[in-house]
Amino acid sequence: MAVTVKTKREIELMRESNHRLEKVFDALEKMIRPGISTWEIDQAARRLIKEQGGVPNFLNYDGFPGAVCTSVNEEVVHGIPKRDRILKEGDIISLDCGLILNGYHSDAARTYPVGEIAESEKKLIEVTKASFFEGIKYARAGHHLHEIGNAIGDYCESRGYGVVRDLVGHGIGREMHEDPQIPNYRMKSRGLRLVAGMTLAIEPMICEGTWEVDWMDDNWTVVTKDRKPAAHYENTILITDGEPEILSRTHD
Repeated sequence: MAVTVKTKREIELMRESNHRLEKVFDALEKMIRPGISTWEIDQAARRLIKEQGGVPNFLNYDGFPGAVCTSVNEEVVHGIPKRDRILKEGDIISLDCGLILNGYHSDAARTYPVGEIAESEKKLIEVTKASFFEGIKYARAGHHLHEIGNAIGDYCESRGYGVVRDLVGHGIGREMHEDPQIPNYRMKSRGLRLVAGMTLAIEPMICEGTWEVDWMDDNWTVVTKDRKPAAHYENTILITDGEPEILSRTHD
C-alpha cells in the first residue's frame, strides 16, 4: 500500500480543487425538483465544472458516460444520467461528483430530497450525514484508519440501518482513487496509522434495509438488494495534527 502524504503546495491545490467543487454542488442542489431529468443535471454539471476551470473526473472514468453519478431511491451509487429518468415528488437522489484542477482531484457526494419526501427517507439522509461526522472524529494524526469506519458503522447499525460493504472510501490526490481503501463498517484490524498530510475521501453509503447490493446490467449502477432506499454522503478531507479539515464542505 502506497499512501501519499501531500506537501503544503499539494494541499493548497487540493483545497482549491475542492473549493471549486463546492460551487458546483451549490448550483446543482438548486436544480433538484420534480420533473427534471438526471441527464439535465449531468449537462449542468459539465457546464459548471468547465466554468470553474476544471475537468470532470468521472466522465469516461473506466467508461462512465457522465460527469456526475445520479443515483435515485434504491440506487446506492454510480447511477447513469439519462434523458428518460425524470425525478418525481418523493424521490431522493444522490449526486456524486468531482473535478480535476491543476492536476488534483476533488470528490464529494450528497443525497437530496425531491420535493416532499417521507419521514423515513428524511431520517435516512440525516443519519447518513451524521455518520460521516461521527467517523471523522477519529480522522486525525495518531489515530488508525479503521477507527473512522468503526464509528460510521456502529452509528448506523445501532439505528437499524445497513452499511454497504462492497464499496468503500479511498485516498485521493493526483489520482481520484488512491490508497488506502476506507471501509464504512467495523473491522477487526486497526488499519494504518494516520499522519498529517493524508487526503481521504470518506463516504458512508447507508441503506434503509439490508446492506447487500446488486449490480445492474449496465455494469455501473449499484442498487440495494431489497430495493429499499439508500443515501450517500462524501467529503474529501485533510488529516492534520488537530481536527480534520473538510476540503469539500458545502452549505448543506
